[in-house]
Amino acid sequence: MTNDTATEQDVVARTSSDDSGTRSVVVDYELTESVDKVWRALTDAKLLEAWLMPNDFLPVAGHRFTFRTRPMHGWDGIVHCEVLELVPQQLLAYSWRSNDLDTVVTWTLERKLGGGTLLHLEHSGFEGDGFAYQAISQGWVTKIHTSISKVLSTFD
Repeated sequence: MTNDTATEQDVVARTSSDDSGTRSVVVDYELTESVDKVWRALTDAKLLEAWLMPNDFLPVAGHRFTFRTRPMHGWDGIVHCEVLELVPQQLLAYSWRSNDLDTVVTWTLERKLGGGTLLHLEHSGFEGDGFAYQAISQGWVTKIHTSISKVLSTFD
């Protein structure tokens, strides 16, 4: 089952549910930048920090890392992650665990004909539509539309 949710200009965001009842946030965004450049923004720790959160990410399957931000609403501000799958310039998946949240973030990059990149995000494994689901749903739209676009304009 799929239904439309927030959109912000060229960002297409939706939610989906599977047979187990878990929900996913799905975001598609067309970028003019190359797959190589978008891949760098997803896998270079300093660039990732510039558009998402401070981290100790390494693009190595099995690497455990954290994202850190300001604590809020009973959350310590730490997301515990592990790189689950990595196919350079194509796919990056990592676990996203914090408090009671145990989800998976999967990024897929596709070269567009004529140049540019289709960036696809699926953040899966949400139980219900509580605060974390709502905050993360809107957060990804904003981060992809505004923050990653700004970072992509800062390097070659």
